[in-house]
Amino acid sequence: MTEGRRRGAGGRGELRLLSPSGAVPDAQRIELAARRLAELDFRVRVDQAALARQQRFAGSDARRVQALHRAARSRAAVVMATRGGYGLSRILDAIDYELLGQAIGERGQLWVGHSDFTALQLALLARCGAVTCSGPMASFDFGGERVDAVTRESFLDIVDDRLEAVGFACADAPRGLDVGGVLWGGNLSMVCNLVGSRYLPRLRGVLFLEDVSEHPYRVERMFSQLLHAGVLQRQRAVLLGAFTEFRLAPHDDGYDLPQAVAWLRGQLHGHGVPVLSGLPFGHLRSKLSLPHGRRCRLVRDGGEAYLVFAHAHHHD
Repeated sequence: MTEGRRRGAGGRGELRLLSPSGAVPDAQRIELAARRLAELDFRVRVDQAALARQQRFAGSDARRVQALHRAARSRAAVVMATRGGYGLSRILDAIDYELLGQAIGERGQLWVGHSDFTALQLALLARCGAVTCSGPMASFDFGGERVDAVTRESFLDIVDDRLEAVGFACADAPRGLDVGGVLWGGNLSMVCNLVGSRYLPRLRGVLFLEDVSEHPYRVERMFSQLLHAGVLQRQRAVLLGAFTEFRLAPHDDGYDLPQAVAWLRGQLHGHGVPVLSGLPFGHLRSKLSLPHGRRCRLVRDGGEAYLVFAHAHHHD
């Protein structure tokens, strides 16, 4: 969807907040996020079930599916998750992918989130080729003490359809790197969760990964799962974002995340798949918004790596 179609009497259009995963622990953060998003020229609408709670979930499975379907039928230009947590994996079989795919592909709805939201993004890409946005969420990114400028502007670049490239410092990119493919991935735990299912895309592209509260040995174990499943060997490149909020133990004896990454590089070296670190994405205040499912080129220029996107609509 072009900037001209998004803009009009209503500014950037309606932005709908919904909770497809975990229950929102602090409604005031959603209220603050809604005000801040309104300041960015959105007409913010909070779904009727966004603040529901059933145990750890934002309402029953059926109620959360209904919220997804309501969003797809709505006039919203942007659909944003309030938060992640857990809950999408258990409702993937109940989602109407034709309905969501039409909203995204034909009407240009932009669905945004990360963390547990990765499960929905992967399923949408696998089932109907839908391009979504791996980006901010309401509670963490717009409902905190402040909104990070990079997070805000990168998100608006995608909303306004002006994203052409993103760059980041990367000392470990091989010289002469220039590969292309579909950009996909997200939360490492969720990618692994869908291995062997019809909801994991079978792509030879640029896979990006991040995670939170996962010890380095568990990160390495998930890398090995993707290796055993043949997922990583098929990629043109693997991009590593932030792996945050873990605590080492005395038993680790020096084993840390860099050792897990070095092990992964050793496994993929013979397959010609470069592993790059430093992507500003994950459970961070400052994060890029990335078009999940869109074709890109990954190139190195000096000490920087760039993801370059053809200027196109949100659906390819």
